Amino acid sequence: MTTALKRKPDKAGDNRIGARIAAIDWARVADDLDASGVARIEGLLTADECKTLAALYDNERGFRSTIVMARHGFGRGEYKYFAYPLPDIVAELRPALYAPLVPIANRWNEAMAIDVRYPQAHTAFIRRCHAAGQTRPTPLLLKYRAGDYNCLHQDLYGEHVFPLQVVILLSEPGKDFTGGEFVLTEQRPRMQSRAEVVALRSGDAAVFAVHQRPVKGTRGFYRVTMRHGVSALRSGHRQTAGVIFHDAK
Repeated sequence: MTTALKRKPDKAGDNRIGARIAAIDWARVADDLDASGVARIEGLLTADECKTLAALYDNERGFRSTIVMARHGFGRGEYKYFAYPLPDIVAELRPALYAPLVPIANRWNEAMAIDVRYPQAHTAFIRRCHAAGQTRPTPLLLKYRAGDYNCLHQDLYGEHVFPLQVVILLSEPGKDFTGGEFVLTEQRPRMQSRAEVVALRSGDAAVFAVHQRPVKGTRGFYRVTMRHGVSALRSGHRQTAGVIFHDAK
């Protein structure tokens, strides 16, 4: 898998999240997503931004709910869903990442013979979600300690689902934790499942398929089912941010 961030020379304003997203090689992201259902983006967030987001976890204000995974059979560890209004970093990331992903999402749906198309602006898509009763925000922070893990799953939440999402690692592997690899699996018809481990550093992101993606076969495109999770931490603590573009019922 290639890295899809193309660095530009330092300029005034280049340290903004929007400028970093504009510098991403989105054609390469699309190629990686088409090939395997996941693309890695290096250095999406700065070290300070990672610390800022991670520090929010211990403040109960700003979250709508806390999920203890073991209570639901989801694995071990915790995660918290943000409430509206979203923190500034997340509020900037969500629409800025959505816009370049829309052409990929619409192309995928066309290939899979799914009639749904997505508007270019994230605000328009959120209005669609809210009109259908999906009004609860889905961006979240996840926290793992030694022995914690996240079972393979899909983040669907309702009728309206954007087919791509983003996870950002906020901790540094080898320093803050060991183990805890981000894992994806795909199940192709009449074939055994394939697993992929995505290596991330602090501030790196992975863009990946939420539910299904198209794969071209001898008779056209067919649908491959994707799931994602996190392997068990061997030591330390690991925090991530999840950017999901549809809201939940």
